[in-house]
Amino acid sequence: MRTQVVIIGAGPAGLLLGALLARAGIDAVIIERHRADHVLARIRADMLEEVTTNLLKEAGVAERLQREGMPHDGIELSFGGTRHRIDLPRLTGGKRVTIYGQTEVTRDLMDARAAAGLVTVYGAAQVAIADFDRERPRVRYSTDGKSHQVECDFIAGCDGFHGVCRPSVPVRLIKTYEKVYPFGWLGLLSRTRPVADELIYCNHTRGFALCSMRSTTLSRYYLQCPIDDRVEDWSDEKFWDEIKRRLAPDVAERLVTGPSIEKSIAPLRSFVAEPMRFGRLFLAGDAAHIVPPTGAKGLNLAAADVGHLAHALAEFYQENSSAGIDAYSSRCLSRVWKAERFSWWMTSLLHRFQDAGEFGQKMQLAELEYLVSSVAAQTALAENYVGLPLQ
Repeated sequence: MRTQVVIIGAGPAGLLLGALLARAGIDAVIIERHRADHVLARIRADMLEEVTTNLLKEAGVAERLQREGMPHDGIELSFGGTRHRIDLPRLTGGKRVTIYGQTEVTRDLMDARAAAGLVTVYGAAQVAIADFDRERPRVRYSTDGKSHQVECDFIAGCDGFHGVCRPSVPVRLIKTYEKVYPFGWLGLLSRTRPVADELIYCNHTRGFALCSMRSTTLSRYYLQCPIDDRVEDWSDEKFWDEIKRRLAPDVAERLVTGPSIEKSIAPLRSFVAEPMRFGRLFLAGDAAHIVPPTGAKGLNLAAADVGHLAHALAEFYQENSSAGIDAYSSRCLSRVWKAERFSWWMTSLLHRFQDAGEFGQKMQLAELEYLVSSVAAQTALAENYVGLPLQ
């Protein structure tokens, strides 16, 4: 098989890149090691920046998002038993975020790709890439015991942290940076009415908590927990009792509880690989960087990456210019490191760090009190939360 671009990974990043390339008239094949139902079963992010929603519109897959997505004009910070609202449009010149689950983004992209008759290979085994330092890279894989090879012009590695693309790069050519946090997020999804109209981020002496949502009838809640905790250690009753302790009293009083639909523990880490381009191989999304979920940047950074890459490849094919692909890594990494900084700051501000002691708790409280009393500080938070421009 011969195509212009092979995309490794059919998560939202790979599927969005495929949709954007199709709009530009560029042939692309997507290869995914998991089955489609497995990809859709992943419960991940739910907050979209305007950059992401604009790219979905550009790709022609935003109809349901515009109909069912929940625009949010603010977030709340809760500490010391009180809540403080951050008005996003007022602080950012009208920008807002949209609540729309990653699963729904993936479903929309899958449906659009299938309707257009574009090639996606699910359940691909033994995926391997080769010759990405030459003009004709190759991708090999097998399905149903049969081997296949695709020759292409470029490979887009959208296959996540544990994918094959980044490890295929010689160690001498890549540098990685990582910070692992000593706790995780225990998440619970329930078919209950959200406790508030906007997200509530809670700093509490017992640990961080977050009240989020997927829709007006589907809620997502998170608790900071020890990294060695097991999901089996947390019954639904134990989870609800603990989150009530961490919420402001008026919020805890109106919390609607119910059976969990899904429950999982996610570790927190920061990770960046530099550069993000190696010859004709480009890394995007979790293959190149991971952020703690505190700032809701993971999916949005991935979307920004593939937005840059799609525009760069369109420039290459339509204008015979390599300027965009040559600048891809530096453009993405500039935005990535700013998002890493913001996610690190939010994580440091809201979580309980055992080694920080009482002094660290006092510093958090002072930072929070300054933040809610300063328009300048709130503006900095809001600008980063709604997402920096795609430059």
